[in-house]
Amino acid sequence: MPPESVVDRLAALPVFEPVPRADLEWMAELGEVRTLEPGAVVWRTGEPIEEMWVLLEGRAGLYVQRGGGSRKITEAVAGQIVGTLPFSRFRGSPGHGIIEDRTTIFTLHQRYFPTLIREHLGLTTELVHHMVDRSRAFRTVELNDDRLQSLSRLASGFAHELNNPASAAARTAQSLAGLITEEERAARQLAAARLTDEQLAAVDAIRSECGRAARPRTALEAADREDEIAEWLVRHALEAKSAPVLAMSDLTMEALDRLAGALPHDVAGVALRWVASGCAARIASHQIEVATGRIHELVGAVKGFTFMDREGVPEQVDVARGLVDTVAMLESKARTKRAAVRVETAADLPRVEGFGSELNQVWQKLLDNALDAIDERGSVTVTAAARTDSILVRVADDGPGIPEEIRSRVFDPFFTTKPVGKGTGLGLDIARRIVQLHRGDIEFTSQPGHTVFRVRLPAAGAKGPIGPGV
Repeated sequence: MPPESVVDRLAALPVFEPVPRADLEWMAELGEVRTLEPGAVVWRTGEPIEEMWVLLEGRAGLYVQRGGGSRKITEAVAGQIVGTLPFSRFRGSPGHGIIEDRTTIFTLHQRYFPTLIREHLGLTTELVHHMVDRSRAFRTVELNDDRLQSLSRLASGFAHELNNPASAAARTAQSLAGLITEEERAARQLAAARLTDEQLAAVDAIRSECGRAARPRTALEAADREDEIAEWLVRHALEAKSAPVLAMSDLTMEALDRLAGALPHDVAGVALRWVASGCAARIASHQIEVATGRIHELVGAVKGFTFMDREGVPEQVDVARGLVDTVAMLESKARTKRAAVRVETAADLPRVEGFGSELNQVWQKLLDNALDAIDERGSVTVTAAARTDSILVRVADDGPGIPEEIRSRVFDPFFTTKPVGKGTGLGLDIARRIVQLHRGDIEFTSQPGHTVFRVRLPAAGAKGPIGPGV
């Protein structure tokens, strides 16, 4: 393509409208025009980028590894500039660049940048403005992608946590109808036996013992007790299928002997069926109550974690509640690693003024990283205490620690030690900026077996404005 035609095509792009034609002519003489076919991989993750590309026509996408697969996070179309730019700090491609349509590009190698900066101020100025806009847009894309990943992980863990009590409640509710039917059948048979007042009193006494809350037992004690009751039933020629339910109560062997002495053999069997089915129904009812209570707790944790139905304005935030809600949201991950997570908050912990949902993002990032760092059966300790006119939150883990050579880069954007597809490198950058917007600070110390991240936040009432959310 003749240089004059290249200049005309560049000048027609909005990004170069303010640029003197002489600057574009200089660039056209040193650069070249190329045509790329769909599917071509032009950059690979981590590889250096040495050219500036101006897309004259076509489309290219930037793909990164996320969750074991490749996902497009942004694309460039005709009129946009990609690749390296003057004063750019890009050291390597953040992902794979793939041509998606037949694309024509104008390229300029970075070896010409010193001359560009020194002699072509108008062109340099527009390229720098474009770089700032591009960096801001790319940061927004990465932040949104990181948030989506965090939300996906939390949603997956929450769905698992919610499924357990929901399934338990459903299963128990299905069995409850059969238990009630069995209890009614036994009650009719017992009524037909026309028991005396003394016999009814004996039946009522054993039902009362079975209805009392049982004391806690170890698995071995529970198994021994079930065997003992089953053997008693067999000795008295009664069905042993009631043994597991009767064993879950505090029913004594003496009470069973009294019942056997007070009732005829066949009636004693009916009475025990009635007592066992009633006891099983009460146990089932209690299990449903516990399961639905757990569901209520989880939903409450989600509402507290996300600050649903709250206005987007600063308010006084209960940090202790936020920490508890965050731990609940990550409970599934902790259980998967069989990790011990302990939360200790001071009773006199003051509130802080700010955005609760954003502070919960900080706790989620720190706790999630701590759980990633520890080995199986490791431990994480979260504490919060008052410090004069501020609060101090500590997230400590017993993982291997952060290597000395990378500690200075921990808060850098896009830096991560996690495998490809497991992290964006934005978690701690986001956490730091949220803390700073709340007029706080974040720091860490690390050694093998003990890494601690500390977040200090001013207590509500401290002077100074709070910035808008991230």
